[in-house]
Amino acid sequence: MRPWESSTFADRAAAGVALARALQRRSLPGSVLVLALPRGGVPVAYEVARTLRVPLDVILVRKVPLPGQAELAMGAIASGDVVVREARLAQEIPNFAQTFARVAERERRELERRELAYRSGLAPLDLKGKTVVLIDDGLATGSTMLAAIRAARQLGAATIVVAAPVASHEGADLVKAEADDVVILEIPAVLYAIGAWYEDFEQLEDADVTRLLALSRRSLNEDADTAKPR
Repeated sequence: MRPWESSTFADRAAAGVALARALQRRSLPGSVLVLALPRGGVPVAYEVARTLRVPLDVILVRKVPLPGQAELAMGAIASGDVVVREARLAQEIPNFAQTFARVAERERRELERRELAYRSGLAPLDLKGKTVVLIDDGLATGSTMLAAIRAARQLGAATIVVAAPVASHEGADLVKAEADDVVILEIPAVLYAIGAWYEDFEQLEDADVTRLLALSRRSLNEDADTAKPR
């Protein structure tokens, strides 16, 4: 039996339900906001926000992949000119700085496109004084989540909790150094691929992200209307 087979999540929604149960056991202080890392983190975060009955939004972060090896991150960028570089790869890869700059520029254009696609017409993220739960469907190197942590901190978050269904030891250790709390359901001895932990790990489209964000906002508004005195 492969090491992950006994702990596979049916899909991202099922992983989100399990993650929500773990977060319910935490005492999250103050005003809580769930922020997903698109696209894969959104279905996970949707279930968490629904269970906790708190707002859901996205924080725009892009992995900067090594050319020819899409799964290997040289680092990551996030809104607010946040840049994270993988120190080990910077030492190992010839002309790292030039390669990183070239790929990061391409990813920055995609980040800006997603900002318009997912948050068009919305006010800028207001994280000041809030407890922010950052969620992705898994952490491989952890560099993308690290960029999200730094972006959230820059935007004034008071407390940052990182939550993911699965992570590598390397990724978990990286985010633990800067987050206030970390909730990870599975940290295998060896993480071959995030997708290996899911029976269904289908590619998501922008429409999937916008649909879940709209559904979450609508559900929260309906809960607020129901709670109003008649």
